[in-house]
Amino acid sequence: MNLSFNCLRAECCRPTTMAYRFPALTAEQRKELSDIAKRIVADGKGILAADESVGTMGSRLQRIKVENTEENRRQFREMLFSVDKSINQSIGGVILFHETLYQKDNQGKWFRDILKEKGIVVGIKLDQGAVPLAGTNGETSIQGLDGLSQRCAQYKKDGADFGKWRAVLKITDQCPSNLAIQENANVLARYASICQQNGLVPIVEPEVIPDGDHDIEHCQYVSEKVLAAVYKALNDHHVYLEGTLLKPNMVTAGHACTKKYTPEQVAMATVTTLCRTVPAAVPGICFLSGGMSEEDATLNLNAINLCPLPKPWKLSFSYGRALQASALDAWRGKAENKKATQEAFVKRAQANCQAAKGKYVHSGTSSSASSQSLFTPSYTY
Repeated sequence: MNLSFNCLRAECCRPTTMAYRFPALTAEQRKELSDIAKRIVADGKGILAADESVGTMGSRLQRIKVENTEENRRQFREMLFSVDKSINQSIGGVILFHETLYQKDNQGKWFRDILKEKGIVVGIKLDQGAVPLAGTNGETSIQGLDGLSQRCAQYKKDGADFGKWRAVLKITDQCPSNLAIQENANVLARYASICQQNGLVPIVEPEVIPDGDHDIEHCQYVSEKVLAAVYKALNDHHVYLEGTLLKPNMVTAGHACTKKYTPEQVAMATVTTLCRTVPAAVPGICFLSGGMSEEDATLNLNAINLCPLPKPWKLSFSYGRALQASALDAWRGKAENKKATQEAFVKRAQANCQAAKGKYVHSGTSSSASSQSLFTPSYTY
């Protein structure tokens, strides 16, 4: 009897090989992906999301009365990318749009090379936008899987080391539907697998958008459902979690909700959601700003990092609007404003780096640009 029990116990303790019966990645591939992911979120570093499409960048430029031309888009991004090398203490990665990956500075140097020389990892937007999900209440899926492997291979060759794919889910009385949750989770997982096969770290972005008047509890409930489905799909698709980053929404009330919540309440709801759904194997979680003002995005991130709950991941930022609003306001399309533009960008990057360490101290005063809501209904990149 004892012999049989010992044999059974030995069999149960033996490491299983079933999960790796058909290995998706070599040991070398796994190490490269893990190293890239860790570099991006090391020591309080986060991501600048400079991957706005031509149309989205146009709406940003329109606010400051600047014409939406390729040259104006290039000039603004050159100012951000050409700041002092010390920016690499705050920014670990930059997501580029296809156009931007192949642009150069005034001296003819590739933007991607400028970033790499600063020690910043270059990323690329890979999804191709939302398409209607038939039979739902205006819900969507994301297109771009066709030809994705070939695009990933080319982008890797051209200097990119991580990718980004944004799925969008909304909260209403009927949404998100189970169909929308499952469809977007599976598309995100398939994208992540294809990325890793081509040497790109996938940023997995299932965004529950803040449109609506729902309270924070409702957002938490939906966010937990969405993230649980996403990680089930990632596991089903054999995605190597140590070689990924998550880009979720913070758990907040809808933009039209009349009840206001403190950063500490946002932090508790957000970290509780993550503890219940995100495996500790994920090296970093880089929050999107979701239309929050620059200052609110920083304050909420700081509170998240001070939250007393367990936090086995790096908790950082992947901000677009919340890193560029003050810089755009300072620039206004004028070359003589270059210094002020760069100073505004560096200030926000440093503030978020401190917040990613739980060390940000709010001065009590903010510029009008940094305190202005950046919410856009049904926001698209």
